[in-house]
Amino acid sequence: MTENPAGTESLLARKRRARKINKVLGEFYPYAHPELDFRNPFELLVATVLSAQTTDVRVNQITPALFARYPGPAEMARADLPELEDIIQPTGFFRAKAKNLVSLATRLVQHYGGEVPASVDELVTLAGVGRKTANVVLGNAFGIPGITVDTHFGRLARRFEWTSSEDPEVVEREVGELVERKDWTMLSHRVVFHGRRVCHSRKPACGACVVAQWCPSFGMGETDPAKAAKLLKYELAPGQEALREAYLAQTENAAAIRMASQRALLAGETP
Repeated sequence: MTENPAGTESLLARKRRARKINKVLGEFYPYAHPELDFRNPFELLVATVLSAQTTDVRVNQITPALFARYPGPAEMARADLPELEDIIQPTGFFRAKAKNLVSLATRLVQHYGGEVPASVDELVTLAGVGRKTANVVLGNAFGIPGITVDTHFGRLARRFEWTSSEDPEVVEREVGELVERKDWTMLSHRVVFHGRRVCHSRKPACGACVVAQWCPSFGMGETDPAKAAKLLKYELAPGQEALREAYLAQTENAAAIRMASQRALLAGETP
């Protein structure tokens, strides 16, 4: 049972419930972080553009070679398209993405002195960049709060009944009205983490969900705790207890721990 049956909740109650969910997810995922690897705003911008229609894991596999070849906007603006396409091909839609990367890098050089601008209005003028990408960059490279409405965030926002909209900009606005602005970036990470690990699109693990009592959609997935636990992914999955313990012990190093774990898996080793 949830605390607020659908259709009877006031705006104030929805705000309180949204903030409670944010708090509990923060306690459960104190290591939530961007799962795209980057060292500066340009690398995050490029990685986020590449992440469309693919996974962060796949993007992280190709960005070391990409940034070794094109370390900044000036180099990428001069890129040979076939060579760039070859590097980013594993991310899918590589021809369109390559054109966008050369175009956005060229604009950065010509209009912004080779620097990534720190505003939504300027970022969305770059090829391949929408509000989602802009908010990722602002929140994680510049510390400017933003809500990132990707597939996972939108799905959970609707399941939590924070919004009923499918329009990312509407979702961003309506969720932003429920949670304090200072929490927007971390809320995005926490909700996306939960969506990837627990609240899956096809079969959510309701019986293993830490915010089940505040979720109006509880019961749409597996409610038996034992069966639900088998549906968990990543560090929550059975057999990954050591990885989760490492995250919890060193929350500030979670990204580095994840990267090492991914490299070990790719090499066929035990993380």
